Amino acid sequence: MADWNDQSTRQDGLGVTPSQTGDVTGRTSFDAGLRKHMLSIYNYMASAIMLTGIVAMLTARSGLAITFIQGGMLMWIVALSPLAVVFAMSFGRDKFSTPTLQALFWGFAVLMGLSLSTIFLRYTGGSIAATFFATAGAFAGLSLFGYTTQKDLSGWGSFLIMGVIGLIIASVINMFLGSSTMELAISFIGVLIFAGLTAYDTQRLKTEYLTIQQIKMTNPTAAAAFPMGKMVVMGALSLYLDFINMFLFLLRFMGVARE
Repeated sequence: MADWNDQSTRQDGLGVTPSQTGDVTGRTSFDAGLRKHMLSIYNYMASAIMLTGIVAMLTARSGLAITFIQGGMLMWIVALSPLAVVFAMSFGRDKFSTPTLQALFWGFAVLMGLSLSTIFLRYTGGSIAATFFATAGAFAGLSLFGYTTQKDLSGWGSFLIMGVIGLIIASVINMFLGSSTMELAISFIGVLIFAGLTAYDTQRLKTEYLTIQQIKMTNPTAAAAFPMGKMVVMGALSLYLDFINMFLFLLRFMGVARE
């Protein structure tokens, strides 16, 4: 085992860490694993968002989206099925295999595309595109902050989750009240909450990876208990939800209604 008190092992690099084989290595190799892990999450998330957008546009152009806003059973199926998949993935992640979670993830992206197709009937394509790029820029900045900041954001978690619950309750209440002022307030708070969740979730995913790597270093046999494929899929799901919700709340401000 390496002697951590031997200064010669730290002479050339700050914060050296033991590798999974137990040898002492520089920060570079360890960070390379973290970058690869986070890049996989972002690739999954970006691909899912692209798939959702394509499905949404094709559904709107086909005229099928019109049937989704006419009420009836089909509307509720399209609206609630993505939520059902999220619950299935969240509560079944330990039981499902990685390929099953991946299939559910891509199926979720398609279902979200069907559900979001109706925004093309309500807002102009230009305003949707402008909102998307604004969201993408904000998401990139917030995620970068969460990844690089030295501030511990773990305390934000319970507060932000409570905020999400409050948003859901307020939205349900406003379905009956129909208050435009309340809707704007909900949208403004929604943007702030999911902006915070973007930074929080990014740091959480980074911390989870580093923690698991430390566990594997001290106990290599524990590697099987932490399938990285599942972590990538579930991490992509978290960031996808942050992005989509921030986009939808921001669209209420930036979206230009069709005449």
